[in-house]
Amino acid sequence: MPTAPEVDSFVSELGHPLEAAINAVRDIVLGVDPRIVETIKWKSPTFVFEGNIASIEPRSKKQVSVLFHQGAKLPGRHPRLEGGGGTVRYLRFADEVDVIRKRADLERAIHAWIELKGG
Repeated sequence: MPTAPEVDSFVSELGHPLEAAINAVRDIVLGVDPRIVETIKWKSPTFVFEGNIASIEPRSKKQVSVLFHQGAKLPGRHPRLEGGGGTVRYLRFADEVDVIRKRADLERAIHAWIELKGG
């Protein structure tokens, strides 16, 4: 799935020190399933399929933080997802190399969302 021009512009204009890692996350998520789209919600790049899957928190400058809106509900085991509350979970990446290293974890979480939504 190609990236959305509005999100391309948003990420480019951020001047984020980890822009390459953000774009790597976007490419991975969009590559999981062609039905996933991205948009800007809450001033954040957000991935959507049958509801909001996850958002990249652009205010975090020392890491790329991906917030899974319903992460606690994802079926299966996801040991790299952080957070202990009733809803949200995070997957964090130090840099582009870390994104590549944790790619399978990111893809597994996205697949779990699609499974949860009956896709």
